[in-house]
Amino acid sequence: MQKGFVGIDLGTSAVKLLLMDETGAVVKTVSKEYPLYFPEPGWSEQNPEDWYTQSMAGLKELIAGCEDKIRGISFGGQMHGLVVLDEKDQVIRPAILWNDGRTGAECVYLNETIGRDVISGETGNIAFAGFTAPKLLWMKKHEPSLFARIRKIMLPKDYLAYRLTGVHATDASDASGMLLFDVKNRKWSEKMCWLCGITEDQLATVYESYEVIGNVLPGIAEALGIQKDVRVIAGAGDNAAAAVGTGTVQNGDCNISLGTSGTIFIASDTFSVDPKNALHSFAHATGAYHLMGCMLSAASCNKWWMEDILRDEDMAGAQAEIGELGKNHIYYLPYLMGERSPHNDPEARAAFVGMRLDTTRGEMLQAVFEGVAFGLRDSLEVARSSGLDIKKTKICGGGAKSPLWRKIMANVMNLSVETIAAEEGPAMGGALLAAVGCGQWKSVEEAAAAVVKVTGTEEPDPELVKLYEERYQTFRKIYPALRSIYPEM
Repeated sequence: MQKGFVGIDLGTSAVKLLLMDETGAVVKTVSKEYPLYFPEPGWSEQNPEDWYTQSMAGLKELIAGCEDKIRGISFGGQMHGLVVLDEKDQVIRPAILWNDGRTGAECVYLNETIGRDVISGETGNIAFAGFTAPKLLWMKKHEPSLFARIRKIMLPKDYLAYRLTGVHATDASDASGMLLFDVKNRKWSEKMCWLCGITEDQLATVYESYEVIGNVLPGIAEALGIQKDVRVIAGAGDNAAAAVGTGTVQNGDCNISLGTSGTIFIASDTFSVDPKNALHSFAHATGAYHLMGCMLSAASCNKWWMEDILRDEDMAGAQAEIGELGKNHIYYLPYLMGERSPHNDPEARAAFVGMRLDTTRGEMLQAVFEGVAFGLRDSLEVARSSGLDIKKTKICGGGAKSPLWRKIMANVMNLSVETIAAEEGPAMGGALLAAVGCGQWKSVEEAAAAVVKVTGTEEPDPELVKLYEERYQTFRKIYPALRSIYPEM
C-alpha cells in the first residue's frame, strides 16, 4: 500500500472504520461499540464523547503499522442528530438522535401552523420527528437555559470532524436532513433559522462531501502517529455515503440499505420534490441530488426479535425454520420507533397480525423480514407514482448479508437486487470521498466506477412476485386500520 484512505462510519450502535488503498481495495476494517440511551419512552440519545473516544481507539487499531501511508480521512454518519456546543466548544447536553420521537408537537407546529407549503418551499422537505430543526424547537421550549448557551449546532459526524480538525464544517447531504437547509440552492435557510430562534453563524460552514475542510490537528497527528498534512474531507450523511460506497451515483441509480434503519435511495441529476412530501429531497454526495424514503426500524427489527424476544443468537438456525415464501399468514408492522416514510407518524408502533395456534417461530421471523420489505416498498411506490421507472437496485447494510432477506426484497419490490464486492456501505463511501478529496480520482463518479464491482444479482421470480403482490396489498391496509388507536396507546 502506497497510500491509505480512511472512511469512518459513525453509526447508531458502533463506529465502523475502513482502510482503503490507492486502488480501492479494502485493507482492514475495525468496529467499536458505544452505548445508546433511552431516558424516556420514545427518546434516543448518545454522548458525543463516546463517539470521539471510540473513533480514536478504532483509528489507532486500524492504521497500526501503516501510519505514514495515511493521506486522507472522511466520514459517513448517522444523520439529523442534534449536537450543541457552548462558547468554549463544550457539549451542552447529550446528542438527540435521528430515531428520537419527542418532537411530535414541534412537527405539528411546523407542518400545520407554519404550513407544509412554507416549510417545503424553504427546504424541499417537511418536518419529521427525527429532523434537527424540531429538536431545536423542543430544546428552546423545554430546556431554555441550555438553549440560550448554544453557540454551535452540529451533526454527529461533523462533531467528530471538528474534534480532528478544529473546524466547524458540515456537508450538503447531511445538512439536508436538518430542515434548516435550502436543499435546491445548497445554502442555509434564513427563514428556518428565524423560526427556530437561531442565527446562521451558529451553524457550520457547508462544503460538498468531497471537499477538504482542513488537516488533522497537531495533537491528533501525534496521538495517531500520522503526518500533520493528512487531509480531512467533509464526508456525507450515512445514506449518501452508502450510495457512494455502492456506486449509486448516476441519475436513476437506486440503493436499498438494511441497517438499523432502512432506506431506499434514488440518485437524481436534478432537484425535485415529491408532491406529498412522503420522500425526502436531499443533496447527494456527488454534488447532485437524491430522493430517499426512510423507515426508522429495519435490521433492528430482526435484532429485537431474535435477541430481545427470543434470546437466540443462532440467526442461521432461525432462518432455516422459515418455510415457503409468499404464503405466510402472519403480517408484521415494522414501526418499533414510530415511522418516518411515508407515514410521518412518531406514534406508530410495531404489531404482529394474524397469529394462530399453529403459528411457528419461523413464520414470525419470516413476517419480520417481509414486513421490513413491505415497509420499504411503501416508499418505492411513492417514487413510482412520481414517474420513476426503477428496474434494479444495489443493496447494503447488515441485513443485506442474508441471502433469504435479499430474495424476499427482490420479489416484494419486483426489482433485480445487486450485491457488491466490498459491502461496507458508509465506511467505504467515506474512504472513496477521502480519496477524491486527496486527488486520487477526479470525481465521486469516477471513483465509484473504478472501485465498485457487482458480484451477484437476485432476480425476482414471477410466481413469487405475484404472491407477494397480493400480500402487499393486504399489508398496506393494516397501518390505516390501526392509526387511530396509536395515540390511545
